[in-house]
Amino acid sequence: MSARTDEAIDNIADLMQGLGHAARDAARLLARADTAQKSRALQAAAAALRDRQASILEANAQDLAAARQKGLSGAMLDRLLLDADRVEAMARGLEEIDALADPVGEVIGDWTRPNGLRIQRVRVPLGVIGIIYESRPNVTADAGALCLKSGNAVILRGGSESFHSSTAIHECLVAGLEAAGLPTTAVQMIPTRSRDAVGMLLSGLDDCVDVIVPRGGKNLIARVQADARVPVIGHLEGLCHVYVHASAQPEMARDVTLNAKMRRTGICGAAETLLIDRAALASHWPGIADALVDAGCELRGDAEVCAVDNRVQAATEADWTTEYLDAILAVRVVDGVDEAIAHIESHGSGHTECIIAEDAAAVQQFLHDLDSAILLHNASTQFADGGEFGMGAEIGIATGRIHARGPVGAEQLTSYKYVVTGSGQTRP
Repeated sequence: MSARTDEAIDNIADLMQGLGHAARDAARLLARADTAQKSRALQAAAAALRDRQASILEANAQDLAAARQKGLSGAMLDRLLLDADRVEAMARGLEEIDALADPVGEVIGDWTRPNGLRIQRVRVPLGVIGIIYESRPNVTADAGALCLKSGNAVILRGGSESFHSSTAIHECLVAGLEAAGLPTTAVQMIPTRSRDAVGMLLSGLDDCVDVIVPRGGKNLIARVQADARVPVIGHLEGLCHVYVHASAQPEMARDVTLNAKMRRTGICGAAETLLIDRAALASHWPGIADALVDAGCELRGDAEVCAVDNRVQAATEADWTTEYLDAILAVRVVDGVDEAIAHIESHGSGHTECIIAEDAAAVQQFLHDLDSAILLHNASTQFADGGEFGMGAEIGIATGRIHARGPVGAEQLTSYKYVVTGSGQTRP
């Protein structure tokens, strides 16, 4: 059966159990693979992406045509779209992941006890990772490569809208594994769009899956967190905020806010709410608003913003907790850092927040008192990305506090074990 045709599968339970056990067997081999072998796989996969660009774009055109028929929004189509530059970016991403230090086997703690025992804490892979994501086909390359680099086997379940694109990309990863002599079952893709397959993956597949990583919208991640029978690394939403303090440079406030909202509206690091100091409304708002409106952004504001700008629609309470993933921005006036922090704590999702300010005390308070996964000073929220953090790529942005937080790269896909070396010690 060709995965790309998504033909009927008689027994999805048997299919999923087979994927799980194959992944578990592959994980044992991959955990022992050396850095050079993993490097060969990543380099060969990057070459395959370039060599097969035409077939990848052909598959993507098929997905895009179906998505347009379904009436997907412009932002969703942008997430789905592949072109020559984006395929090349995927290939470069694999090469950047390859260039990272291999986390497996790294000694992250080393001490000697008074009795002479030497104790080392050593990084090890998590094992088998299930990754469920929506219609961003580049996640296939990023996720597969990061799991390979960190010595984990992975079962990928891409969004139905990107089925053909993701399958074509997955074939390149398989080609890389083959070229390096690694088991091709180290990176598997579920070959059906059936929703039943997701439920089975969340069950853990007879303890074959060690952790689930969801990447997508609120409904997907809520379902994963509710139904998973294995640990989950994920986040609910990217309700990201930009706060313009009265001390901000007006031009910087304009440029950073515009980029944070409009560079790419459909990513989780896109700003959804702008908070602006009352003391900065007259001096900073006109330039920010002009830039946003000229770029095609719809503005929804509180009464104070609406009173000074008739281009702004009245915001509802729901606007403060909506991840638009579109060219829409909610705007609220606040009276200082305390009020900005209170709004973010009440309405945010703990993803990414930015303060634009020159006042050192205000900056320190914002960065110290807020507890989101990523905090930025005088920089766009769109830098909330593993590639921009020097991780090569990311599987997602984790907003929880257990195991991993912020961009989840190769290092974050490891755990550790203790290795204790003695010279005949016995415990009294």
